[in-house]
Amino acid sequence: MGSDLAIVLVVVLVIVLIWRGPKTLPLLGRAFGQGVKEARKEIEGVKDDAVATETETESTATDETKPPQP
Repeated sequence: MGSDLAIVLVVVLVIVLIWRGPKTLPLLGRAFGQGVKEARKEIEGVKDDAVATETETESTATDETKPPQP
């Protein structure tokens, strides 16, 4: 399974190298890396929002189950 992915990546890299040339390959790599970095940042933001919403829902639920104070 892993070797299939490696073969596909090598073939794609060779095609891009032939198509774009060796001078633009670092620029393409940098752009790809920035895209991955932004995607990870967005995923973390969504996770943080989900945790905050979950915590907020739990605190509201516990407030509703408390008996009224006289």
